Amino acid sequence: MSSTPDMLPEPVAATEETQQFRSQMGHISRHSLVFFGGTVFTAIAGYLFKVYLARVLGAEILGLYALGMTVAGLFSIFGALGLPQAAVRFVAAYRARKDHEGLRSFVGKSTVLLLALNLFLGGIVVLVGPWLVKKFYHAPTLVPYLGFFAAIMLLGALTNFWSQVLVGYRDVSSRAVINNFFGGTLTIVLTITFFALRGKGLGEYLSAQLITLVLVLILLLAVARRLTPVEARGLSPRFQPFPREVLHFSTAVFGIDFLKFLLAHSDKVLIGTYLNPREVGIYSVAAAIVVYVAVVLQSVNQIFAPTIADLHARQELQVLSRLFQTLTKWIIGLTLPLASVVIAFARPIMGIFGGSFESGWPILVLGTLGQLVSCGVGSVGMLLLMSGNQRRLLRVQIGMAVVMLTLNIFLIPKLGILGAAIGAAVTNAGTNLWNLVEVRRVLGLSPYNRTYVRLLFPVVIMLGIIMAMRIGMTDFHHRWLMVAGALLMSYIVFVGGMLLIGLDNDDRLVLNAIRGRLRGNFQKAMGSS
Repeated sequence: MSSTPDMLPEPVAATEETQQFRSQMGHISRHSLVFFGGTVFTAIAGYLFKVYLARVLGAEILGLYALGMTVAGLFSIFGALGLPQAAVRFVAAYRARKDHEGLRSFVGKSTVLLLALNLFLGGIVVLVGPWLVKKFYHAPTLVPYLGFFAAIMLLGALTNFWSQVLVGYRDVSSRAVINNFFGGTLTIVLTITFFALRGKGLGEYLSAQLITLVLVLILLLAVARRLTPVEARGLSPRFQPFPREVLHFSTAVFGIDFLKFLLAHSDKVLIGTYLNPREVGIYSVAAAIVVYVAVVLQSVNQIFAPTIADLHARQELQVLSRLFQTLTKWIIGLTLPLASVVIAFARPIMGIFGGSFESGWPILVLGTLGQLVSCGVGSVGMLLLMSGNQRRLLRVQIGMAVVMLTLNIFLIPKLGILGAAIGAAVTNAGTNLWNLVEVRRVLGLSPYNRTYVRLLFPVVIMLGIIMAMRIGMTDFHHRWLMVAGALLMSYIVFVGGMLLIGLDNDDRLVLNAIRGRLRGNFQKAMGSS
């Protein structure tokens, strides 16, 4: 029987699938590598900077900052309207269809709407904020800084939207350079400079953040303009309402973002209500470290998101399944050493911030366990969102928001910040496991295959070395050096074991793509020198 374009011979179809997998994985790994590098740079610099801030400002002022960000964060949910995530999906779609008028209309209307709405909400923060922080947070000293937080909310909405526009253009590298390398470094430099010239206070730190946001926004706009086709630049000459698909998507994402805010900040709000700003400060430092445990997952999600939308739209589910399984295994493999060190050295890590923060080490352990579950199931939330199943994701968020609020209200008065950590860990794990069930049910995808068994040997050896170092270095006084040494050894052992026995053919494609990227960068650097 002769083959037709719709009935390709099996070897040809398999070859095309592998080529598509290699192409997509190469793009994902190259951009994820840049984003990962930027995030790691931000994590290391941010960690050292937080140590500096903790020692200079103290737990109470850091607690006030965390409470102020919850006020701005609450209003910023209403000031985003789901448009940043919509930019990832629809900028890519309009560009692929060469719909220049649709692209120009979406970007222009979104920017104007975000600007107007956040100016209005910023005014509400300044007017209503004093009552809010006095009534619920019992922190009147936060009132003079509410104007700063309103400005941060406005600029943050615009920078977040235009950052996601770059993701829609699949230029995650530029976004990482601007937000992580440039923005993170500038905030640190300006803060230290202001502390030296004007005094060590919360106002100086907030001023540094505002200046950074302005400059970051300018750079994002410049890069986005370069990527935008000439026909799609500028404001649309006539006003048209958003298309129905954009409205439906943005509305669902708005609900998801609101629930994410509850999941991310309700613990801090209730700690501020039931306890005091000092406890919020300790909890916030631990929570900030926990976020970095999922750095690999975050890096992959940034470029995997538009890839999911693209492959799902073309019904190339087999390629999507291979990507999902391979990426999840790499996410788990590159997260386990970091998470294991954070758990084993939780007390010394928190002690680096100062003696008053050391009591927060159980929060660090519980939060890391929750993040391990999140990384262990891979990009399940992004799969639901970018495949048009945002309502299922919203349903998961609603259910787990109820669980978290219930746990926090019940546990925080009894257990303090430990109760908040239990609630956060249970919610994080439960959300991602539920998302995994939904992905398997609606998309028929699973992140696991038999090759995961190969991870067992490197994991066992790595855990043994970490525990030996933890016991043997109990009396070691240089805490940061102890943690850094354990982290380095854990990655050497685990990655070495992976390279020896843990790789399959798809893993080797990923490794070759990363090697090619590094080799290309090295050759460019040598050629320009």
